[in-house]
Order: sequence, then structure tokens, then C-alpha cells
Amino acid sequence: MSEWTTAGLWLAVIASGIYHGVSPGMGWPLAVSAGLFAGRAGDLFRALGLLAMGHFAAMIGILLPFGAMLALIVWERQIRIAAGLIVIAAGIYLLFNRRHPRVLARIPPAQLALWSFAAATAHGAGLMLVPIYLGLCQAADLDAGHQAAAALVTGNLITATAVSVVHTAAMIVSGGVIAIAVYRWLGPKFISQSWFNLDIVWAVSLILVGGIGIASIEYAR
Repeated sequence: MSEWTTAGLWLAVIASGIYHGVSPGMGWPLAVSAGLFAGRAGDLFRALGLLAMGHFAAMIGILLPFGAMLALIVWERQIRIAAGLIVIAAGIYLLFNRRHPRVLARIPPAQLALWSFAAATAHGAGLMLVPIYLGLCQAADLDAGHQAAAALVTGNLITATAVSVVHTAAMIVSGGVIAIAVYRWLGPKFISQSWFNLDIVWAVSLILVGGIGIASIEYAR
């Protein structure tokens, strides 16, 4: 894999994190609410930390199984195609079914980490990272003839963790900046007056990422 390709994939990890962070559906309005309700900025930052924990758990929970599967070098191409099709299917489903899962409304507001995990999972946030992650773990770049399967799995799992950390950091920084701005200067009316619905954009982006992931397989060979 060329250095330019690797840099592009890591930029995609960061960009998707910023995209998730900006989206109100990933929870930054809840952090604003926590800060305003308690009247302390510390509660806002605590809420952001819990949201980050839940989001990271959702990302790593999706990526780790794919990291283990990549040990099967002979099936690497099929795994990447299947992952791309899953992401596309998730995008099509969300495009026609834009109702938010009822389970999110049943999670107590105090359990922000659990809510963040459920929201990221339900909206397919982790799935969006899968094609990017698989590109970073291309088996063609590994000397399979001289590496044990355990070493291969370890490398892929480390990459999965790194992708999840970088993505979550970008997500919480971007969402946190908006939350702080709303809490200190803009006020809660900004959310209702200035924000727009990202549901359709989210669904289309899943379809695009899945399609790009599949199209990139032949390019990388």
C-alpha cells in the first residue's frame, strides 16, 4: 500500500469521526443538556467523556471481529466484499426507515455511555469504519509466508484499536466544540433554529462508503 493511500485512509477515519461528532444523533446535545441542568461546565465534560466511552465501545466491537477474520488470508477479498455489501445494505435500510430506534428512548439519561454505544450501533456508525479499516489491513501488504497467524491477528487488532481511538477522538473533539459553544455562547435555541436533519445524509454516506470500499479492492490488487 502506498503512503498516499495509507494517509488517505487515516484521513477518512478522522473525517468520519468529525462527521459523527457534528451529528446531533451521536449525543452532543445531551452533553449540553447535562451542563445546563447542573449549571456546571464540569458536568458537560463528564457527559462528553461518557459519550466517548460508549462510542469507542461501539467502534471496537464492530472492528475486532473483522480483525480476527483477516487472519484467513485466502478469504481476504471475500471478507472485504461482504463488509462493503453489509454497509450498503445498512445505508439502504436507514434511507427508507428513518425512525430512531425505540430502545434509545428507554435508556435513562444518566446512562450516557450505554446510550452512546446503542446510538452508534443502531445508526451504523461502526459499520462506516469497516471498509476503511479493511483497507488499512490489506493482506497483500503482509508477508503471509513468514508470519504466524497469531502475529497477523495481533497486528490487525492493534490497527482496529488505533482506528477506534483516532475516530472517537475526532468525534468527541468536534462534537465537544459544538457543545461548548452552545453551552457558553449560542444557547439551546441554536439547536432547533440552526440545525438540519442528517438522517438522509447519514444513510447515503453509508452507501457511498460501502461502494467505495468494494471498488477499491481491485485498485489495491
